[in-house]
Amino acid sequence: MANSPQPVSHEPLVAFGGRWQRRLVGQGRLEVAGSRLRFAVGTSSGRRYSNAQIDDYQGLPRRHFAWQPPLRLTVQARFSHPAVGPGPTLRGTAGFGFWNDPFLMTGARLPTLPRAVWFFYSSPPSDIKLDPSTPGCGWKAATLDALRPIALPLALTALPAIALMNVPSVYRQLWPPIQRALQIREARLEVDMTTWHTYYLDWTAEGARFAVDDPCRPLLQAPSPRGPLGFVLWLDNQYLVATPWGRFRWGLLDMDAEQWLEVDHLSIEPLAGKQAGLTSP
Repeated sequence: MANSPQPVSHEPLVAFGGRWQRRLVGQGRLEVAGSRLRFAVGTSSGRRYSNAQIDDYQGLPRRHFAWQPPLRLTVQARFSHPAVGPGPTLRGTAGFGFWNDPFLMTGARLPTLPRAVWFFYSSPPSDIKLDPSTPGCGWKAATLDALRPIALPLALTALPAIALMNVPSVYRQLWPPIQRALQIREARLEVDMTTWHTYYLDWTAEGARFAVDDPCRPLLQAPSPRGPLGFVLWLDNQYLVATPWGRFRWGLLDMDAEQWLEVDHLSIEPLAGKQAGLTSP
């Protein structure tokens, strides 16, 4: 079992001597400018994966992942491109939060079903349509726990259910109880990604609460996935299509220009205690 949350913070490069591990792939770069960390992906081809990432679980078995509720994640960040607009937009996926790394990306673990509580971005042609109330792509707050005990009986009926959910009226009847069972909740973030915002995630045993700029004004309150989970913050050039009616596709995107995610403050701290994160000067 993971230990109780211990305060960690981002100071200029102190993180890289301690908990955080880099993962730089392809045209992914991590740059330091004073107190700020910039996660950049340069001009690249869709034939090669590129990723700029820090995390704290590379090489660990999932039972040794670090984070359990109750805790607060605080991230002050901005992006090079917006989610929507008449001009160029952010491509690929990006975000920060906690998950169980189910897809063998950072270690020789058995694959598993996903469990996550995080701020998550995906660009077209991504279409991860798990919550009917939100678009299949864009900048979101999201939770998912597909490892709950009820997931196994759901998996046994998955194939016939997928076929039936191609019928809109059947989808409207079948998917909501499945969504609730897997604790899937999402909210679109109506903010300008290119300006500085402070993102708050309060993760407790009773639920997860997401806020932007004001922690007292949550934009999403959702069920809580179980821990332990690992922390990740990344920017890459992939896309994913996954819908309840059976569309599954993964691929890589061309990057015609450099894009980046810049972080000026990062802290994880116990919710019950005094705030321990250090804000950049």
